[in-house]
Amino acid sequence: QVRLVESGGGSVQAGGSLTLSCADTGYVGNPRYMGYFRQAPGKEREAVASIFTGGGPANVADSVKGRFTLSHDNAKRVSLQMNSLKPEDTAMYYCAAAPEGRLTPSRSLRPEEYIYWGQGTQVTVSV
Repeated sequence: QVRLVESGGGSVQAGGSLTLSCADTGYVGNPRYMGYFRQAPGKEREAVASIFTGGGPANVADSVKGRFTLSHDNAKRVSLQMNSLKPEDTAMYYCAAAPEGRLTPSRSLRPEEYIYWGQGTQVTVSV
């Protein structure tokens, strides 16, 4: 049974850094896409970054490119390093996992491609 457990998050001042981690220690399948999405109050869920756990670079949304980095150490765990945080990064951040197999980079940033979701972790950036 897939179960995504998230950790990290919290409150930080603008310009600071945070790291989010997501683990699915029970996963025994083939490589797949894992990613992070975020949702601020009153806004739609948007992609932050995705990565194929079988190898290759992460796909990063333009809004966070150059500041956020997504990495994985196997098909079971990903980490989102967030630097130079801005108040507009304030949101609930969700880890997600897609079914086995590859996606195009653009599809990997669509929430509808993901079928497993973590419980979410709050990130708050103050001025």
